[in-house]
Amino acid sequence: MSVADTEKELKGGLRYGPYVTLDEIRGLAAEMTWKCGVVNIPFGGAKGGVICDPEKLSTGELERITRRYTAEILDYIGPERDVPAPDMNTNEQTMAWIMDTYSMHVRHTVTASVTGKPLDLGGSRGRREATGRGCMIVCDQALKRFGRDRQSTRVIVQGCGNVGSQAARLMHEAGYKIVGVADIHGGVLNTHGLGIPALLEYVKENKTVKGFPEGDPTNAQEILEQDCEILLPAAIESVINSKNAARIRARILVEGANSPTTPPADDILFERGVFVVPDILANAGGVTVSYFEWVQDRQGYFWPEGIVNDRLKQIMVAAFNDVVQYGEKHNVNNRIAAYMLAIDRVAFSVKLRGIYA
Repeated sequence: MSVADTEKELKGGLRYGPYVTLDEIRGLAAEMTWKCGVVNIPFGGAKGGVICDPEKLSTGELERITRRYTAEILDYIGPERDVPAPDMNTNEQTMAWIMDTYSMHVRHTVTASVTGKPLDLGGSRGRREATGRGCMIVCDQALKRFGRDRQSTRVIVQGCGNVGSQAARLMHEAGYKIVGVADIHGGVLNTHGLGIPALLEYVKENKTVKGFPEGDPTNAQEILEQDCEILLPAAIESVINSKNAARIRARILVEGANSPTTPPADDILFERGVFVVPDILANAGGVTVSYFEWVQDRQGYFWPEGIVNDRLKQIMVAAFNDVVQYGEKHNVNNRIAAYMLAIDRVAFSVKLRGIYA
């Protein structure tokens, strides 16, 4: 389930879904290696998956599946080996079950065995909002490059799960004008700006954005092509592809989801001058605060949320600047620059350590 780099600890999410494949997990594990490299935190990449349909399972069934899965991989996980975290269709409760199962087997409580846990079980303040907050931080940095302010910046968010909803909420509170939000079932557009608190309450009650009355209805595909300054896809992969890339009207694309843009679309966007903040940078806030959680668990001392957010901002701003400068130095787009930077850091560590034969 893991792709290791030069660090002894590995990091990655655990996802549940009916269509999870081994190749998908391998690819995501590799992505985590480079994501950790971009933000320069001492984790290698890992990922895990269980083929099941959580919507058809009871809470008890999910708990038994999780505990059995944990028991099966017990030799491969732990605070100094592979540290799981939530991903698609898993959450704080899932992590609590994993931590408890691991702790029962080793006969003492090991809170650092997973991250993304509930606060009462050693979770970190700010973890739930971390990926969305990281997206907002890189949006802020992108605006500085173009001399824009938040109040005059229209944002469209595709996806209303944890990443999309938290990004929309935080950006709305910061003064951005959120003009569109969509999920798999439908969406809403309002050129004057959406009331995000009301929208999120509507989603909480109805489990979808579809039908929210304060705007014009749309869908998850159409919303990508609407006029805005920032487009933030935060749902699934490959939503921006060779068929629609030429119709993307955003000036800045911030990838809250993993791999929302296909390689052919990436070339089209680059040629059109769209400023892309790639996924391994844009959504790295989650793994960064997961690292903070692991550090806090290891030292048994927990930071106020303000400190968590300040340290997240420091890391995200530094990573953004490193990627952009790398791209300018080598005359490549931001995605290639991010991978070059990450690979360079991993390769440097390998060279520095040498090979034990």
